[in-house]
Amino acid sequence: MAEPKRRRLNIWEKYLTLWVVLCIGAGIGLGRAFPQISTALGKLTVAEVSIPVAICLFGMIYPIMVQIDFAQVKKAVRTPKPILTTLVANWAIKPFTMALFAWLFLGVIFKGFLPPEAALEYRAGMILLGVAPCTAMVLMWSYLAKGNMGHTLVMVAINSLAMVFLYAPLAGLLLGVSGIPIPWATIALSVAIYICVPLIAGYFTRSQAIKRKGVEWFETRLVPPLRTVAVIALLLTLVVLFTLQGYVIIELPKVIGMISIGIFANILLVFAITYIVSRFIRLPYEDAAPTALIAGSNHFEVAVAVAITVFGLGSGAALATVVGVLTEVPFMLFLVWLCLRTRKFFYRPKPQPAKDDGGT
Repeated sequence: MAEPKRRRLNIWEKYLTLWVVLCIGAGIGLGRAFPQISTALGKLTVAEVSIPVAICLFGMIYPIMVQIDFAQVKKAVRTPKPILTTLVANWAIKPFTMALFAWLFLGVIFKGFLPPEAALEYRAGMILLGVAPCTAMVLMWSYLAKGNMGHTLVMVAINSLAMVFLYAPLAGLLLGVSGIPIPWATIALSVAIYICVPLIAGYFTRSQAIKRKGVEWFETRLVPPLRTVAVIALLLTLVVLFTLQGYVIIELPKVIGMISIGIFANILLVFAITYIVSRFIRLPYEDAAPTALIAGSNHFEVAVAVAITVFGLGSGAALATVVGVLTEVPFMLFLVWLCLRTRKFFYRPKPQPAKDDGGT
């Protein structure tokens, strides 16, 4: 099996960190200078899913779906180790470590800086965030980290299904509240917009392009502009998110900082545990990276929807989930960078002789 050729980074990928910083600044600036824009965008929601954000995320996910070799998906289904590892990390570790860090930072370390009632609500919001594993955006993080996209897609689908059954019981257990609602509409809409529609569109785009133009044309003429579209959509997502919610950084910087530290500590710990376990069980880097990234990230739409339903729109719990919205992309881009810097430490399977199995 020949070593794949290294592709050259375009200007958007090469200077991604710079563009991210500029887009965060632009979003905060827009929201601050033109609050009417933020208000208008904030009204465009369905089941707590922001339509402007959904459009941006579709622009981010669809180009990635086009590039997925669906033969990888079939192989991924028959490889249980990454799937079991991410399920354990997402449902047996992360919710409990988030509850621990919420108590540690907001109930102990920063206890003297927050009113007790507000601290309890912030902790509740962090817990709601920790119980919701990220789904669609992990496709972007895995893509940037050069992970196995077939495995990523399978893990995203399984975690989306698990969330339907496990989110409410775990959230209720950790919050000590009965009757936590499952945001059916939010889960269904986000899965449809972020996964199902781009998956179907990507599959047909790929199959028809290869059928009509051939693999070489697909890889050299279609894929490069799609890579650019995906990164630009990620940057536009940042602008929209910080235009919508960036005002809280200006108005409550200390509170946002205290909540962010706890969220980041949990993301980093769960990512590290999963990444190290993946190394220990001899997963190749391409499987280890998405396994750890999906364990570290959070599904902020579901957390926001439940926080608003249970605690109210103006509650501290809702505010804490908004912090999750603002920190998701910067924190996860840091983990992508960490993955790329450590990929050489992972097991590399020996190349197998190519077989003509009649597949595409």
